[in-house]
Formats: sequence, C-alpha cells, structure tokens
Amino acid sequence: MDDWLSLAHLTSRRLFLKTTGVATLALTAPSALAETAAEAAVPPSEQVSLTINGRRYALDLDPRTTLLDTLREHFGLTGSKKGCDQGQCGACTIIVNGQRINSCLALAVMHDGDEITTIEGLAEEGALDPMQAAFVRHDGFQCGYCTPGQICSAVALLAEHDAGWPSYATADVATSPALTDAEIAERMSGNICRCSAYPNIVAAIREVGKGGRR
Repeated sequence: MDDWLSLAHLTSRRLFLKTTGVATLALTAPSALAETAAEAAVPPSEQVSLTINGRRYALDLDPRTTLLDTLREHFGLTGSKKGCDQGQCGACTIIVNGQRINSCLALAVMHDGDEITTIEGLAEEGALDPMQAAFVRHDGFQCGYCTPGQICSAVALLAEHDAGWPSYATADVATSPALTDAEIAERMSGNICRCSAYPNIVAAIREVGKGGRR
C-alpha cells in the first residue's frame, strides 16, 4: 500500500512539473516571438553618398533600395518613372557617370560615390537642354510618361555616338557610324513609347545629333 502511495505521489509530482513547464512556455513564447519579430522588422541601413544633378548627398538607406526609389522617394525627383519595374520599358532611364542605365534594376548602394543626372538636372539656369527643346519642337511625346527616360537615353546616345561606339545596326564596326535613322532606332530600342511617337523622337535626336540648335 505504501508503495502505491509513493508511486502516486511521484506521478502526481511529475505531472505537476510538466504542466507548469508547458504553461510557462506558453506564457513566455509570445513575448519572445514578439521581440524576435520586432528585431526583424528593423531593416539594416548603409550610408550612401551620391552626387545628384551636381549636388552631393549622403543618406542612410536600406541596402535593398533601388536607385529609382531613392530618387523618387528620398529626393522627390519623380521625373524618372517606374513603368515595368523590370528593366523592360526604359521609363526609369537616368545617366550615371555619363552612361545611361535602368535605375529600377540598380541598387543605390551599388552607386555609392557616383555622379547621377536625371531629367531634372538637364536644364541649366532655366534653359531647356537642347534635347528637351528638340522633343518639344518635334512633338516627341504624347502622354509624356516615357519622355524623361527617352530624353536621358537620347542625351547619352549622342555621347556614345560621338565616342564612336557601334551598335547592332552599324554596317562597319571598324569605322565611326553615321547617325542614321536606323542607328538612332536601334540605340533607342530599350525605350518604349506606348503612344508610338517614334518617328518624332528619331527626328528630334537626329536634329540635335547633327548640330541643330545645340
């Protein structure tokens, strides 16, 4: 009889300890999970230095932030548009260190120390850039959504052409290509105009490229 009582006491004690342990875990687990979630919710940051339209800036950014979102959300430079967000339409085209890129595909931290020109930085002292003026004269836009990317791409295109860079349309890559309509169309093929103002865009670029009103 005493053995049965001892066994019952031991079993009851183990059950008590197990129940208490489970209850304690149930009470503490939500708190621990909440702390872990709170820590995960705070994104890491990295200091990035950018020269944008001639002015130097330093800011702390989530390293996952794209260059496009940095320009639009942190600096209010909304000329560069988020079209496809996949590098397919060219609406986000800007000029970095003299070359055009799709800013939706570039992380801001990748361009630490770089010089960036957006559509807002092309005009000087209130005067339109020659390419901007040419787009106006030739009616190189309709809805205007793609226009900032088109113009930035066109400005960089002329620099590439002046440097003698060939394109897929260049007949002889050993010589500097002439700025023909075919050359312009090929070099601008990464910029889509859903309004189909392509002939006018080509005319504007050809005028500036040939020295018209530069």
